Amino acid sequence: MNKVVIATRESALALWQANRIKDLLLNADSKLKVDILGMTTEGDQKLETSLAKIGGKGLFVKELEQAMLDGRADIAVHSMKDVPVNLPKGFCISAILDREDVRDAFVSSKYQRLGDVPKGGVIGTSSLRRESQIRNRFIDLEVQPLRGNVQTRLRKLDEGQFDGIILAAAGLERLGLKDRIVQHLPVDVSIPSAGQGALGVECLEVRQDIVDLLRLLDHEQTRICVEGERSVSRSLGGACTSPIGVYARFSDNHLEMSAFVATPNGSECLRVAGRDENNKSGAIRLSRKLVNELNDMGARELLGGIE
Repeated sequence: MNKVVIATRESALALWQANRIKDLLLNADSKLKVDILGMTTEGDQKLETSLAKIGGKGLFVKELEQAMLDGRADIAVHSMKDVPVNLPKGFCISAILDREDVRDAFVSSKYQRLGDVPKGGVIGTSSLRRESQIRNRFIDLEVQPLRGNVQTRLRKLDEGQFDGIILAAAGLERLGLKDRIVQHLPVDVSIPSAGQGALGVECLEVRQDIVDLLRLLDHEQTRICVEGERSVSRSLGGACTSPIGVYARFSDNHLEMSAFVATPNGSECLRVAGRDENNKSGAIRLSRKLVNELNDMGARELLGGIE
């Protein structure tokens, strides 16, 4: 093959991610031609309504997938945290890159730590996962929805609409905005979303030429962790309306994983953790173990009561 077309959303962050994959492909084969097809998705258009009410994160990817089906694009680049845990039939994640910072970041021009925000302070986030954990640990804070691209969210903060906002640290760092972070939230305070901090490349399963090309970008340890995380979320019925977090990492020749399930208001929060062998089989066993533990604690009933 001599040409690859990358489908991407047109936000600054999405374009950065697409160009990152473009550069890696060109470094691997300087004769390859790589074009970028910018698109506006339904999720980008409906900014006044919470994702939970309009269909979830899949709204950010379905137009990109349609472009691949139509033959207008060969691949699509995503933040793995934004990829639904159940891909449409015929699609696959052909590469997951080496993971960057997995943590959530607290951004504020008033306070240096989330714990410094006084009673009644307003925190903005688009994520039910983040909202539930904030409400569980900081019961005196008010959490309000915040949507839009990174620049839009920062502008609303700077205009004084919020005392602080929570964003993914990796996204800020990719955009050269690391200096806006005043606190990286520890993963035991805010367990990340499955796949957070990792870039993934999606393509059609039948495109073996693309699968072979992208294999060189795949990072084995990150894939094991991300697939284990997505397995937990999938088994629990994870969706935009489900406050679920899960994080896996290699540590001391083992794979460690932690997970939580909560109600949106944080009144109930179930947390589990464990470790196993640092390979694909270990990730499968550990993800099943944590799911079983959470269900024994009532996760199925808790999630079933969320509208």
